[in-house]
Amino acid sequence: MEAFLTDLRALADDYYLAMVDLIPRLVMGLLLFLLFLFVANRTRKFSRRRLHEYLEDPLLANFLGQAIRYSFILIGLIGALGILGLGKAASGLLAGAGLGAFILGFAFKDIIEHFLAGILMAFKRPFRIGDVVKLGDIQGKIVGLTIRDTQVKTFDGKDVYIPNGVILKNPIVNFTIDGFLRDDFVIGLDYGADWPVAREVIKETLAAIPGILQGEKAPTVIVDALATSTLNVKVFFWINTFDPSVSGLSVKSRAMWECIKALEAAGFYLPADILEVKSYPDSSIVTSVTKGN
Repeated sequence: MEAFLTDLRALADDYYLAMVDLIPRLVMGLLLFLLFLFVANRTRKFSRRRLHEYLEDPLLANFLGQAIRYSFILIGLIGALGILGLGKAASGLLAGAGLGAFILGFAFKDIIEHFLAGILMAFKRPFRIGDVVKLGDIQGKIVGLTIRDTQVKTFDGKDVYIPNGVILKNPIVNFTIDGFLRDDFVIGLDYGADWPVAREVIKETLAAIPGILQGEKAPTVIVDALATSTLNVKVFFWINTFDPSVSGLSVKSRAMWECIKALEAAGFYLPADILEVKSYPDSSIVTSVTKGN
């Protein structure tokens, strides 16, 4: 019994000495990790602010800021493991990362695909925050880009989150990336109307509407179709999408209304659809009435 107690006391002393040796290293490792975590968060904010100034692209700036933050966290974790005497474990962690990535690639194929697509789009930048785009059947304004998906705000107020891999595999239509957007509408004139005069009336009216560009982007008025009842005139005009005071829908609505008023004031007739009824006196129309029981 005395030998058992002696061994137990010796074992307790060994654990005590091990704890005395481990606790300072544990505290130092934890402090080092917290320090790198603090530096990572501060560096992320600073780098995002500086990258916004140089890149002028919040999508890429946010992505690079996240990458810098995770790099500092990884360095702090490896340093903390080294202080704890787990340097071999840290080396094994780095050495096994390749095999682990290979195995996880099959298990999380779709997630990794969207992740890589997000990285490619962040650097290639097919769109920016606020751009009006069409992604498949979805049309709206870009609100944000994350590692996994792209957020689009549709014009009827819906928030659509589209996986990045889906976007990268399909055509992307960006309506506003260069700052210019063309719109159009159709006005039906009477076939007896003086077409050149009507064209000048429309151009003068559009020149007085704020938001419609002139000069090289001046409006164009053409004869579009010979409809059943009208001579269809198509009007094209450009707006500057970089101007926050210009609303495309408001400009188009005002342009249509002002052109109609100007043409009517100038004496032009804007007919509706005409239904022609012909009567043939030599023919008779036979009708029959069936009475119910």
